[in-house]
Amino acid sequence: MTTFSFEFYPPATPAGRRGLWAAIRRIEPWRPDFISVTYGAGGTSRDRTVELTRAVAAHTTLRPVAHLTAVGHSVAELRQTVGALADAGIRDVLALRGDPPGDPRGPWCPHPQGLTYACQLVELLRSLGRFRIGVAAFPEMHPRSPDFDSDIRHFVAKCNAGAHYAITQMFFHVEDYLRLRDRAEAAGCRIPIIPEIMPATDHRQIARFAQLSSAAFPDGLANRLYAARHDRADSHAIGVEYATAMAARLLAEGAPGLHYITLNNSTAALDIHTAVTAPPAPRATGAA
Repeated sequence: MTTFSFEFYPPATPAGRRGLWAAIRRIEPWRPDFISVTYGAGGTSRDRTVELTRAVAAHTTLRPVAHLTAVGHSVAELRQTVGALADAGIRDVLALRGDPPGDPRGPWCPHPQGLTYACQLVELLRSLGRFRIGVAAFPEMHPRSPDFDSDIRHFVAKCNAGAHYAITQMFFHVEDYLRLRDRAEAAGCRIPIIPEIMPATDHRQIARFAQLSSAAFPDGLANRLYAARHDRADSHAIGVEYATAMAARLLAEGAPGLHYITLNNSTAALDIHTAVTAPPAPRATGAA
């Protein structure tokens, strides 16, 4: 079964919340398999993540997946957050070790009463109830991994701890995803690995994200976006074209689905999704 899903983040301002809900309502008729709600570095958006996930569950037909990170939290705090999600009927969690607050590339230090690895967070979730658990995967390996062998060992540990599926970090070369999938399968880990699609429509924004995540940003795409930097429509078209080609090839290569980063604006993500899938069924207009 091929799945399609979208990622949002909890906004901090009233205007941001209005934009977020407008994007969610545009996506809802497409009936995605789920939407995910991110968690700020160091757990900075913990309460907003829980509240937004709860609101999506209560006020839409969508299935929300809450991100949860170990960084900056004691085990007791993690238990409390998981309990708040469970009380709201949320049983889908993306378990992440997380980036340190302030500088995502800075030293990673576990909380004195916390966890050190994402596999431990998976184990904690398994001990607290029946959750469907996702984890992260890194096509170009985790920025803190010394080599690909170490990286795949950490990924397999998350699989063995009880993860049900994985979502990749953003990437721009399909071959990197295919190599990750092959390495995971060779190591005995066969959970679905869902590729994450980032619509590259703003050269400055994407270059910054790529730097933070160590994702290799294609020179040709960067040059095209830079040349179109003063034309929003052209930049949008370039980013959607590139991401659509990626998405189509990933599906042709057997990817189990696509997970779109929206940045709380569904336009580009839906343009890509429209290009690789059938349109949504029309809404009912009343009794005949």
